[in-house]
Amino acid sequence: MTSSTPAPHMPTELRFPSIRATQAGRSYFVTACQLRMVPQLLTFDPPDLPPELRAQRVLNKARVPQIARYLSENPKSYVLSAITASIDADVQFDAQGVLQDGARVGELVVPADARILVNDGQHRRAAIAKALETTPGLANESVPLVLFLDAGLVRSQQIFADLNRHGIRPSTSLNVLYDHRDKVAEIARRVASSVCPFNGLTDLDKSSLSNRASCMFTLSAIYQATNALLRSCAMQEDFGEPQERMVVEFWEIVGELICGWGIVGDGKTAADLRRDYIHVHAVALHALGLVGGELIAQRPESWQSDLRKLHAVDWARSNPLWEGRALQNGRISKSRPSLVLTTNVLRRQSGLLLSSTELALEASLSKEENVAA
Repeated sequence: MTSSTPAPHMPTELRFPSIRATQAGRSYFVTACQLRMVPQLLTFDPPDLPPELRAQRVLNKARVPQIARYLSENPKSYVLSAITASIDADVQFDAQGVLQDGARVGELVVPADARILVNDGQHRRAAIAKALETTPGLANESVPLVLFLDAGLVRSQQIFADLNRHGIRPSTSLNVLYDHRDKVAEIARRVASSVCPFNGLTDLDKSSLSNRASCMFTLSAIYQATNALLRSCAMQEDFGEPQERMVVEFWEIVGELICGWGIVGDGKTAADLRRDYIHVHAVALHALGLVGGELIAQRPESWQSDLRKLHAVDWARSNPLWEGRALQNGRISKSRPSLVLTTNVLRRQSGLLLSSTELALEASLSKEENVAA
């Protein structure tokens, strides 16, 4: 992007090297904008404007620092998708050539005082501004822009609705599979591919399994449980090959002590196990990860033998112990109280003491059981 100016600090127009093409009979322009210019050029509606007068959602301020941190922490590998905006001004396109598909290459000339309203990408725009505060080296890099000619509020609202109508976030499992920056994701992939019985029985694509699914686990559940393990023993701060080997060893021991995991294919299907047992569900994996981390932190010399005490746990859904814990009215529950109460069973079995908060939750459960009786 360049500018022609009668005075150094007062540009009258902005020039964007662009491609002009057509969608739905309307011209649009594809270009790029230096990150340092993004906060100045791109605007979005004020948050106090009524929804019916806005052309996009209200900015979620919690998302902005997350995206900004991503940009600042990955200056050599970040990726920003295109920001879509509408230009509220008379523009000029100076064509300089024609592509094979009929699109034209040239310069889009925009008045310097034009209002360019973001239709999709206001969180990226705000995050770019914030990232530049801490990482000024990003200033001369660029973000793609798709620019439409402003046809009024109704059209801008329709653009926003259409762009977001069919958007579906990828599953957590797929994010874990493809994320090569996250160390926990890396070890979760290793566990899923090398530890029996996860190997061959883990769905790498989905984060929830149907009743007839042939897999027993999801990659997202292994990730969540492994993350809980690392957090509980504070290994996330200093994570290297020794810690990774310890995590693999933990899951190998768990695979050995839960006998039910080994019977798939021996007259039992994964669907049978999900129907009849607790131990193949995410809440149980999460609880195992929490207890494992606590054992490693509190008993670094004996955690393996203490972990093996879980061999005696009756994981059958028919065991009344699980009602009010991993089960609520016979259905698997992933709520926070259910997780804590499920974990408490494993804590006691492995010889760990319960905290005052955990004891209070146990007392509450006992009270509910007495009332029900």
